[in-house]
Amino acid sequence: MRGRRATRAFRPDPVPEDVLRAVFSLAGTAPSNSNAQPWRVEVVGGARRDRLADALRAAHTERRVTPDYPYSEDMYAPVHQERRAAFGAGLYGALGIGPDDHPARAAYNAESMGFYGAPHAAFLFVAGDGGPRLAADVGAYLQTLLLAMTAYGVASCPQGLLSFYADTVRDELHVNEGKLLVGVSFGYADETAPVNRLATDRAALEATTTFHS
Repeated sequence: MRGRRATRAFRPDPVPEDVLRAVFSLAGTAPSNSNAQPWRVEVVGGARRDRLADALRAAHTERRVTPDYPYSEDMYAPVHQERRAAFGAGLYGALGIGPDDHPARAAYNAESMGFYGAPHAAFLFVAGDGGPRLAADVGAYLQTLLLAMTAYGVASCPQGLLSFYADTVRDELHVNEGKLLVGVSFGYADETAPVNRLATDRAALEATTTFHS
C-alpha cells in the first residue's frame, strides 16, 4: 500500500496481456454491498487508446465538458483545500512550473488528456442508477485495482479530469450503460522523469480518525 503512488510519466512499453488479465481479475475481488459488483470497466490500448486520446484532447480544447458527477471547488472544506494546495505546489514545482504560470499549468492539464504517455487507460463506470452508494463500491474497486497493479509492477495514475469528458469516452468506446467515475492511466513508469519522484504527505491518524470506547 505504501509503495503505490501516482505516476505521471510512462514508458511506451505495453503491459503484456497475461498481466492485464491477472490485474483486472484481482480487482474484481473488491468488496461491494450485497456483492452487487456495480462496476463496468473499459480498458484501452493500442490504436483505440490513441484515437481516444485525440478525442479527449479535442474535447478539452473545445471545452466540451460532460461530467456524470458534479464537481465544484466548493465541495472541499478548508483543510482539504490546504492539502490540495500543498500537493499542487509540489507537483508543479517538480515540473518546473511556477505558481503564477497559469498558461503552463493549463498546458500540462491538456497534456494529461494523453494519459501522461501511458500505453493503457481504464475507465470505471458505475452501473445501476449510478448513485453515490454504488459509486462507493466502485471506489473500492478502484483502490483494489491500483493495489493489484502495484503488486504486478504496473504504475498507475487515477485521473478525475478524464471523467469530465464522459460523453466523449462513451462515444469513442460505444458504452451505453453507467456513469463515468474516473479514468486510470497505467503502464510502466519512466523512472528518469522528475515528476515521478514527487512524494506526497498524508494527514496524521489523529486528524482523520477517532477511536471510541
